Amino acid sequence: MAGGNSNYWEDLRKQARQLENELDLKLVSFSKLCTSYSSSRDGRRGDSSDTTPLLSNSTQDRMFETMSVEIEQLLAKLTGVNDKMAEYTSTPGVTSLNAALMHTLQRHRDILQDYTHEFHKTKSNFMAIREREDLLGSVRKDIETYKSGSGVNNRRTELFLKEHEHLRK
Repeated sequence: MAGGNSNYWEDLRKQARQLENELDLKLVSFSKLCTSYSSSRDGRRGDSSDTTPLLSNSTQDRMFETMSVEIEQLLAKLTGVNDKMAEYTSTPGVTSLNAALMHTLQRHRDILQDYTHEFHKTKSNFMAIREREDLLGSVRKDIETYKSGSGVNNRRTELFLKEHEHLRK
């Protein structure tokens, strides 16, 4: 029975390592996506000759949502594997190996915590960038609308302001 339990533990560790590797790759891609979102927005702000980003914002938003769901699912699976590992360490008859197992389990929990923290940090940074850009975009649009408003109205406003200044003097 001890051999079977040992195989069970090794299978759990293998699953945990596989999920951790998948998560690592997904988090790197997720971070790159979030970075490219902000840099494509920045590129459009300064130079009007290249206003088309590599990916449209709606495409990036869909990719962001898809990747977020995938990462959340992987985090949930890894949490489940860690929970099974914790159950295994508390089963009777495993106490002789408990110190080594507990150390391994703690290491896997730390990795899960780090990945969870990194995911939430990247996601919140992306949301803040997107919110800021949406806000600035609407302000820019309002400014452009105001500037491109009929020249007659702008000229009238200038004349009224000049006349008002003359009357005040």
